[in-house]
Amino acid sequence: MSPRVVLVGPMGSGKTTVGRLLADRWGVAVRDTDEDIERAEGRTISEIFVDDGEDRFRELERAAVAAALDAHDGVLSLGGGAVLADATRERLAGHTVVFLRVGLSDAVKRVGLGTSRPLLLGNVRSRVKALLDERTPIYEQVATFSVDTDGRSPEDVAEEIAVALEGVA
Repeated sequence: MSPRVVLVGPMGSGKTTVGRLLADRWGVAVRDTDEDIERAEGRTISEIFVDDGEDRFRELERAAVAAALDAHDGVLSLGGGAVLADATRERLAGHTVVFLRVGLSDAVKRVGLGTSRPLLLGNVRSRVKALLDERTPIYEQVATFSVDTDGRSPEDVAEEIAVALEGVA
């Protein structure tokens, strides 16, 4: 079993929204590894960061991604930092992975003040820029292809992905 598509990208790129649209289009389930972690732990990502630290969260994230890649055949959205783990990047090989690319301005608008996002505490714009600078090359490395999301509706982004994948499915 393998996901039909795995969506990666930074916070604010639209993974959750685009994932739902694709799942609806194809009549498959959508799964989000951040939601899997929250459900399993019975608390939010922010609470896990505060109570247990980022290292513990990343450990939970690696396990959640591995489980989802093995057991899910619909649309899978990964948390923004999931691709930081070598083990996760290795597991993504052979899967259809789409990088939802977002620029700094659109990302900041979409995440707002980031109060529920532990990595954005402090100056949101500078934190988002640092995360984009750090992670974009990694997203590009694991992606089968990339889709720009700036200035576009989630429906338009989902349509581009669907057309590209339906052409090879």
